[in-house]
Amino acid sequence: DFKTFLREAHRRGIRVITELVLNHTSDQHAWFQRARRAKRGSPARNFYVWNDNTEKYKDARIIFKDFEASNWSWDPMAGQYYWHRFYHHQPDLNFESPDVIRGLMNVVNFWLGMGVDGMRLDAVPYLYERDGTNCENLPETHTFLKQLRKQIDQRFRNRMLLAEANQWPEDAVSYFGQGDECHMCFHFPVMPRMFMSLRMEDRFPVIDILAQTPPVPEICQWALFLRNHDELTLEMVTDEERDYMYRAYAHDPQMRVNLGIRRRLSSLLGKDWNRIELMNALLFSLPGTPVLYYGDEIAMGDNIYLGDRNSVRTPMQWSADRNAGFSKAGPHRLYLPIIIDPDSHYEAFNVEAQQNNQYSMLWWVKRLIAMRKRYKAFGRGTLEFLYPENHRVLAFIRRYQDEVILVIANLSRFPQYAGLDLSAFKGTSPVELFGRAQFPPITETLYFLTLGPHSFYWFLLTPVGAVYDRSGAHRAPLQLTVQGEWQNVFSGRLRVSLEQRLVEYVQTQRWFGGKARNIKSASFVEIVPISFNSTDASITHVQIEYTEEDPELYILPLAFASGERANQICESSPNTVLARVTVRDKAGDKAGCLYDAVFDKSFCKTLVEMIARRRHVRGAAGEFVATPTRAVRNEWTGAVTNLEVASMRAEQSNSSIVFGDKLILKLFRRTESGINPDLEIGQFLTERVGFAHTPPVAGTIEYRIKNGERVAVAVLQKFVSNEGDAWR
Repeated sequence: DFKTFLREAHRRGIRVITELVLNHTSDQHAWFQRARRAKRGSPARNFYVWNDNTEKYKDARIIFKDFEASNWSWDPMAGQYYWHRFYHHQPDLNFESPDVIRGLMNVVNFWLGMGVDGMRLDAVPYLYERDGTNCENLPETHTFLKQLRKQIDQRFRNRMLLAEANQWPEDAVSYFGQGDECHMCFHFPVMPRMFMSLRMEDRFPVIDILAQTPPVPEICQWALFLRNHDELTLEMVTDEERDYMYRAYAHDPQMRVNLGIRRRLSSLLGKDWNRIELMNALLFSLPGTPVLYYGDEIAMGDNIYLGDRNSVRTPMQWSADRNAGFSKAGPHRLYLPIIIDPDSHYEAFNVEAQQNNQYSMLWWVKRLIAMRKRYKAFGRGTLEFLYPENHRVLAFIRRYQDEVILVIANLSRFPQYAGLDLSAFKGTSPVELFGRAQFPPITETLYFLTLGPHSFYWFLLTPVGAVYDRSGAHRAPLQLTVQGEWQNVFSGRLRVSLEQRLVEYVQTQRWFGGKARNIKSASFVEIVPISFNSTDASITHVQIEYTEEDPELYILPLAFASGERANQICESSPNTVLARVTVRDKAGDKAGCLYDAVFDKSFCKTLVEMIARRRHVRGAAGEFVATPTRAVRNEWTGAVTNLEVASMRAEQSNSSIVFGDKLILKLFRRTESGINPDLEIGQFLTERVGFAHTPPVAGTIEYRIKNGERVAVAVLQKFVSNEGDAWR
């Protein structure tokens, strides 16, 4: 099952990171069962840390104070105490034993060899013990991590290590080494201070902890989060701050566990959508890689009456079906019950329901993720705080190369103003990223903004008077490099790059009807490969979102050409090329281009053959269905391959392809659900009344959505000889 999951994730451009628990095992693990029966001093016994009394390592703190009175537990079979930093059923491994190191290296090789892309190193600060220390962050730990990293780099490519080190910034940064230990590390202290700033309506806690954060190596990155599978830990705060957080977010003692709060994000923030959006916006704009906890994207609730930290570990709510779509088992067989509280019931808060509502929290989070991916400044840029007099407003600049992004957030529940010193950016205008609204130019005076309660803005600072060149003549072609197959350009970051280029590309196409409007974004909503006969193309459905009007959907077939054919297309029809693509596989690099497949004769013939053969081609959200009409079903089947194919060059909103003097195919570029007038009238005259003085309809291609909607994509008609259109 896991191998299938891994393969399907990779096919979708998703990388998989698994948990690697280095510090301890279960007391039911074969290693521990063997150790407790082995002789003292034997290699098997030395897999764990044993002692005859509890006097060693007195300076090590007890982490789970609500459940454990000591870090030592007595094992009657072994006749000794064993060491554990967490629960008594989680004995710590002995990293002084070479056998333990070899065993863990084999575990790492097994999972990475299977294809796992990275590992989250659990409880990594506690691997070694030494008397007279707090048994955390010891030099031996970093020696081991360097050894682990070296082995992984020698054996595998493009693998990642993420350290779970719940430490102060000056200690946590050491887990990067000099770029030769972990690639990433969770930044635990930032998380509680984001909640503190929100509750105090003061930017100081966030600014203060980031000021204490040392720089990281160039190839490393912090991982930021708001919630995870454990309690909202308050270990890395002062006693006064911890008391404040308890009063603010955990008034009921049932909400507390160990040194933390066992609540989900939406529950912590009182289901206040403005506060939830604000916190996520800060998470996605501060330096580091944002990490979302499952269910927070749909505002899942929690159950504080479940034991330990299980309150935030209930089944994912996929649908309103039995067990929230998580399992087909009987409800009583679930490890944890589903959420049925009225204010967060799984029938209302589930993926299926929110997927069908474009204004839901799920879609908002999707748009937030997509926006962050468009700008490298969020992931790689520098951080410069601004200090307006109003302490309730948090403002900062993220800068990377020529990208300059201004982030401003109102931490207060009331409207606020802020006067920002942006004189260093005189001559630029802020453009709000989500709506693309352009704000007044920046001058040497303070730049004043008014913010609603718990609101935020992301601005791109652009030169005053910068105008987009719609012709694209001066724009260098997009260059992409893809591994394996060319269709992988529709996955991951390559897809984001393509969607960014689409905004410019469609405005250079004569069939695009929104040239006079301000485009906010473009995205692929459906990608269906067409791979029978000699055709190697994909029909894509592209959604264009505008700043002030409803979105539109367009059909854009895309094909890949390489070698001489690619050069010919780039020279003769550069306007049709979306991107230059280099495909890398075992045979080497293959350079080519991604272009409008309407200009590929074999693709055009394939569309007609789809109609002749009644083909159905399935996509993620629907299927393309090709159907011939009764009137001409037997007249032209098989004759298309010998016909000359030519595209009509007239200025029009659709694309028309002529097949000799027999057929003409009209591809509707802009698509709308419902009945298409061209298609309805043509079918009525051809099939219902047999009207002889109009070109008969030979067939159609429709896109049928799973909810039953139909969208006309193309109509095939018999060709009528003529001397030209009405414009010539």
